[in-house]
Amino acid sequence: VQLQASGGGLVQAGGSLRLSCASAGITSSLTAMGWYRQAPGKERESVAVTSSGGNIHYLDSVKGRFTISRDNAKNTVYLQMNSLKLEDTAVYYCYGRSGLRTYWGQGTLVTVSS
Repeated sequence: VQLQASGGGLVQAGGSLRLSCASAGITSSLTAMGWYRQAPGKERESVAVTSSGGNIHYLDSVKGRFTISRDNAKNTVYLQMNSLKLEDTAVYYCYGRSGLRTYWGQGTLVTVSS
C-alpha cells in the first residue's frame, strides 16, 4: 500500500485547508485511515482517524474545526481544516492501518500565519 498526501500550504489564521491522502495498492485491507501531525520541537500527535466501522476520533483541540472523511471509491481520505490557528502549524502525515501494520504517506507542511 502506498499513500500520497497533498494539500498543505501557507494560510492565515482563521482560514481553511483541505488535505488529501490518496492510497494505492490493496487499500480494501485498510481498516483505519487517519492523520498525525508533528510541530517543531513537539511530539507527534494523532489528529483524526476514521475506521472502516465508521468510528471517528479527533484530537480535542481540533474538534469542531477539523473533519475527516474517507471516499472509498477514490481510495482517498481527506482532512478538512477550518478556523485554523497558529498552533495547527505542523507537518501532517496520513496513514493507513491494516491489522498490525501501518503504512505512512509523506508529510505535507501546514503553516498558519498571523
